[in-house]
Amino acid sequence: LWMPSWGGMINGLLTLRGAWHKVAADPVLKFFVVGVTFYGMSTFEGPMLSIKSVNSLSHYTDWTIAHVHSGALGWNGFMAFGMLYWLLPRIFQTKLWSTKLVSLHFWTGTIGILAYIIPIYAAGLMQGLMWREMDEMGNLVYPDFVETIQEIVWLWWFRVLGGTLYVGGVVMLCVNALMTWMGRPSTYEVPVYSAPALSKDYVDSPIPKSGLEDVPMLDVAKGLSVWAKMGWHRRWERLPVMFTVLTTLAVVLATLFELVPTFLIRSNIPTIATVKPYTPLELAGRAIFVSEGCYNCHSQMIRPIVAETKRYGEYSKPGEFIYDRPFQWGSRRIGPDLAREGGRNSSFWHWRHFENPADVSPGSVMPSYGHLLTDTLNYDEIAPHVKAAWQLGAEYSEEDLNNTKEVAFKQAEKIAAEISTQGGPANTMDKQAVAMIAYLQRIGIDLFATPEPKADATAGDAAEAESAAGSAAEPANESEATPAESAGESE
Repeated sequence: LWMPSWGGMINGLLTLRGAWHKVAADPVLKFFVVGVTFYGMSTFEGPMLSIKSVNSLSHYTDWTIAHVHSGALGWNGFMAFGMLYWLLPRIFQTKLWSTKLVSLHFWTGTIGILAYIIPIYAAGLMQGLMWREMDEMGNLVYPDFVETIQEIVWLWWFRVLGGTLYVGGVVMLCVNALMTWMGRPSTYEVPVYSAPALSKDYVDSPIPKSGLEDVPMLDVAKGLSVWAKMGWHRRWERLPVMFTVLTTLAVVLATLFELVPTFLIRSNIPTIATVKPYTPLELAGRAIFVSEGCYNCHSQMIRPIVAETKRYGEYSKPGEFIYDRPFQWGSRRIGPDLAREGGRNSSFWHWRHFENPADVSPGSVMPSYGHLLTDTLNYDEIAPHVKAAWQLGAEYSEEDLNNTKEVAFKQAEKIAAEISTQGGPANTMDKQAVAMIAYLQRIGIDLFATPEPKADATAGDAAEAESAAGSAAEPANESEATPAESAGESE
């Protein structure tokens, strides 16, 4: 991954050999030089972040945010700005309205990018180190997730400043483009471009002879030497439609060879006996979770790292996510991971958390979701979600499929009763918050559930199943325990 990207960057920068003095005089060229430089930085960092030891520190932190924005703002943004400034005078057949404004845009944007990404890189490193820091007794130094967020909030304000400067540069571009357009000539010149006509009498060069004719080698090797000398690529270049069709077929067939087995071979799908589909109400709550964008701040995947298992609980297993379409692993943690949220807090705690997060989690930066406490849950819209999940393989009973509304409302009544008993308002079964609470209380608990005995099982078999389930919270074998332990040792 490094070689082609850095080859492009070095090629771009070395193209300016002997002409670097033009960079100082041409503000448009400055955008291209900095854009290519950010390209090299981003494409170097990307593969580096795939290294296990680096990723264990960076993943879910603001480091990833800084990496992405260095490429988006520095590489893509500056290259786009340079192209636009180069195109504007050629499109409108006039000079740029102000080259000084172009220079001001360049320096404002450059300072904005640096003010944006440097604090976020620092915030990401702080997060990763604080999440995994443990004392001499093996306990987390920062067990409260909110502590790690409070330490980096001030760095986010620098990000706001940097983003403001960058957007200010875009405004300068828009002003320059508008004024350049207003200064266009009343009548455009229509240039005429011509190219030499293609020859109809073109003849492919004769097939060359192998340079290995007199060498004692296999005929295959001699044939390959001839093939290497032939202008076969020239023939393909003159057949663009056929080349496109054959390329498309090759890509489609290769893709099918990779994808089809994953769908048709059941053994490729890891399963856990106690993991069941979401109930209709939980499925509705999950839909609200997704629509509210909760995955932007909360992950649902505990990695096999000691610090994470100490903070959140047993690490996540692939079989836990077979009914999550799409899964909610997330990519950033502004809030704690929710993979083991089920049963951690009471239903009324969640109700208060939606109303004002800081009341139950002092220092939280989560905004209020008070509208979930007042918005009405449309029970008629739950049935299509259940049917779609059923068509994708989730096992639902006839009652769940035919009486979805009644099944969901019955569970909502139980949660509403819990909220009322715990000190909350009464008769909340028709609120969206109840569906969200149902979903949150379900996340991660199936792994530790008691397996259901088979229908023909004897009483002894059932007792044996219960005793086996008692140790469900522990890794089933040594191979499952090893990842967390080995990850801890690597720290």
